[in-house]
Amino acid sequence: MLANIVYIALGLLSVDSAFATGPSAVNLGTAAGFTILAEAGISTVPPSAITGNIGVSPIAAIALTGFSLTADPSGTFSTSNQVVGKVFAASYTSPTPSQLTTAVSDMSTAFTDATGRVNPNFTNLNDGEIGLLTLTPGLYKWTGGVTAATGFTISGLVTDTWIFQIAGTLTLSAAVQATLSGGALAKNIIWVVSGSVDLGAGSHLEGVVLAKTAITAQTGTSVNGRLLSQTNVALQVATIVA
Repeated sequence: MLANIVYIALGLLSVDSAFATGPSAVNLGTAAGFTILAEAGISTVPPSAITGNIGVSPIAAIALTGFSLTADPSGTFSTSNQVVGKVFAASYTSPTPSQLTTAVSDMSTAFTDATGRVNPNFTNLNDGEIGLLTLTPGLYKWTGGVTAATGFTISGLVTDTWIFQIAGTLTLSAAVQATLSGGALAKNIIWVVSGSVDLGAGSHLEGVVLAKTAITAQTGTSVNGRLLSQTNVALQVATIVA
């Protein structure tokens, strides 16, 4: 009888949840409401295509360049033909400024959380060159920069998680493609980068980028995830989808 109860109880768990691996998830808080969030500005060389909200704070709307913004009558947001969503800035009408302050604070908290994780599963893997690698769930730590000269794969289940701690820069060469396999989801992948992030022309990245400094997405770049920067984000005919 006890064996049957145990069997039934275990049967309530999905295969994915029973075998999920990787570090505990990073809580983005209200920053998760933005596809792109930056403190010093967001620029675009048109036509970029962004799905989701974007915002800047504490800087004003003047730091949103290249978007040809149209102010909403409410004064709380703007729109752009490059953004399927809303555009927010600290200079807009209340309650936008306070909401952005909270989102930026949550972004900073998430960065601190992700960089502070200890006991990595992998340290300085392949001296920071991840091209051609298959990255399984876990906590990765690099004390320098990370580069991808060729494509790489992030492989795991839908509930698996990844945190990539990068003390230096993250650089994807032109046309490099990050590929998901096994059901892995971009929302469960965190790139926490203390240096700058440079995504080469025509490259593709999967996951949430938490950057201490600038993020640059060169011509033809695409990202399935979020770009959250404590300085600025520069897009050049890029496609960013939350």
